Amino acid sequence: MMISTFARLTRYWLCLVLLWSMAGSAAASAPLALDGLWKGPIKMPGGELEVVFRLVSLTGGEYFATLDVPQQRVSRMAVQVQVHGDTVILAAEEAGSRFIGRLAAGGKQVTGTWYQPGHESALTLNFSPATINTAPKARLTPPYREEEVAYTNEQMNLRLGGMLTVPAGEGPFPAVVLVSDAGAHDRDGTTGDYRPMGVLADYLTRRGIAVLRFDDRGVGASAGDFSTTIASELVGDVQAGLKLLRHTAKIDTTHIGVIGHGEGGNVALLSASQPAPPAFVVTLAAYGLPGNQLVLEQQRTVLKAIGVQEFDVMAFSKQQQALQDVVLRTPDVKQAQATLVKMMRAYDSTLDTLTAKNRAIDLTSFRYSNLLRFNPGILLNKVKCPVLLLNGTADLEVQADTNLDALSLAMEKNTHVTRKKLPGVNHQFQADPANWALVNGQRQETFSPVALEAVRSWIVSHAK
Repeated sequence: MMISTFARLTRYWLCLVLLWSMAGSAAASAPLALDGLWKGPIKMPGGELEVVFRLVSLTGGEYFATLDVPQQRVSRMAVQVQVHGDTVILAAEEAGSRFIGRLAAGGKQVTGTWYQPGHESALTLNFSPATINTAPKARLTPPYREEEVAYTNEQMNLRLGGMLTVPAGEGPFPAVVLVSDAGAHDRDGTTGDYRPMGVLADYLTRRGIAVLRFDDRGVGASAGDFSTTIASELVGDVQAGLKLLRHTAKIDTTHIGVIGHGEGGNVALLSASQPAPPAFVVTLAAYGLPGNQLVLEQQRTVLKAIGVQEFDVMAFSKQQQALQDVVLRTPDVKQAQATLVKMMRAYDSTLDTLTAKNRAIDLTSFRYSNLLRFNPGILLNKVKCPVLLLNGTADLEVQADTNLDALSLAMEKNTHVTRKKLPGVNHQFQADPANWALVNGQRQETFSPVALEAVRSWIVSHAK
């Protein structure tokens, strides 16, 4: 009998449960040294795709990891890492895919199996060390003023901390508040060694625009808990930043705006629908589709990009939509979890109860269930200020056309909306990897220069 798409997808969940149980009964072993790049070819119908996993060790023995598939222009997809003895598990949940392999003696090769919807393949990953930066560690003093700031979201009595950078000169200068993408980020939006908010702030400040960037709730100098916060509640954090700028010397109080990345772009737009709005908004890959539709589109786009056949993509998507419907229509979390477990085991009779329960907990988590319910178009008919919508054509998380269309429609009465697609730019607003700078012979991730200049020139044109 043919194994269902869902069964293929959940095979490695069973492997995980087995590995966890084995780990629980064995003595803890020393952590493996996996820092670096792990590369190998996945055999696909009609050819091969090279995958590149980048692992960086963190305190506590965990790893930060990402996945690149250069041929499909997949870049920096989040990866979870599990290590049990000499067994390594690399899970790319966004693509519904996992690699499970065993580290060879010598620690330079991992041999195992790649699992994705509709396909599994033998895969051997070979190690290459991470690039060693031999540049001086000292940071040069920038040609502008930097100031650590602390202020309060008065609605929540919540203390926030960040960095204000003000151009050299007398001013007054236009200014912006930066808002990071979903998840708890520091003021630079740091992911690995990539600092998009820090790069954007430096670029704009050097060119005459003051910038306030702040730590998300529960990170760095900011209090609170980001994990229990929904997008609409973050508007108060932005409003507190706008208030700070309006009471800061050398700032042009008539030209203070908000720039938001991903979910931060939606927060920026919502802030413009409230009293005392910003003078303008720039969004970088903001959502336009309702959350449940956005998640399904993300899954389909990523699966197609990594070579999953259309039939399997649609079958997987149909099953995921059915699971979403339970989350959306069942207010009782325990009841929803019980229903989800039954459905997942009906899709795949080999799926054990423990694994199904863990997956059900993930699907009913606070952040995920609220994402499914999030409608980014609500209140956008109240946005009257100029808006620049920027999306990249290589974005696998927020597809440019569908999301730009949805946002434009929600603000159709606003005659000051400009939308633009940036060729080759991904969700992290990085340029095409072919255009990255070379550092020590290795390509270094780069915020798209075209995107940086598009933001700057548009703000300057509206600040005249």
